[in-house]
Amino acid sequence: MLTVRKAHDRGHVDFGWLDTRHTFSFGEYRDPRHMGFRALRVINEDVVRGGRGFDTHPHRDMEIVTYVLEGALAHEDSMGNGSLIRPDEVQRMSAGTGVTHSERNASASAPVHLLQIWILPAATGAPPSYEQRAFPRAEKLGRLRLVGAADGRDGAVTIHQDVALYASVLEPGARVTHTFAPGRHAWVQVARGRVAANGARLAAGDGAAVSDERELAIVGEEPSELLLFDLA
Repeated sequence: MLTVRKAHDRGHVDFGWLDTRHTFSFGEYRDPRHMGFRALRVINEDVVRGGRGFDTHPHRDMEIVTYVLEGALAHEDSMGNGSLIRPDEVQRMSAGTGVTHSERNASASAPVHLLQIWILPAATGAPPSYEQRAFPRAEKLGRLRLVGAADGRDGAVTIHQDVALYASVLEPGARVTHTFAPGRHAWVQVARGRVAANGARLAAGDGAAVSDERELAIVGEEPSELLLFDLA
């Protein structure tokens, strides 16, 4: 079964400096029908104006994954990390017992476009930690490239939950297939372009919950980029 969450049905708030769309309930957007999917709690699509960003703020007991689509995001945190996150990179910050951080557009003029993802951890109270890895476009082109996993295999960032996160870049007509182990589920989030997932047409910003399927086939209908979360 595949249940589509259309882009235009997401929560939307425009603060002027931040234009944000929420796949699941977040901040000022509350919808009891959309509180997350399995351990996946937040997918926010953010566009941040040049020179602006999120001032220092706290988090606790959450796995936070940042995936930049355009521009660069400057990150600083209370663990002493400072970095730029660019397209084809994945950042994972485990908030654990508590961390503060800031995220700002690295450009004074051009916007930065990103997905911020929150995943509930398997256990609370762990020490906070940080990781950032590059996954070149060529590694994602025409395949599902593992970019996050509980065991950090294949060079993926380590997510402290039973989840496997894949990224894929598809040209028109390209096809990728994901096979499910018994009892597994998936969330597909289209970052750009248009695809067909088991025949369901998904455009940029659309997501889909997948359950009770043995296989998921995704075909690019135009140049596209997507994330696939394999979840317990």
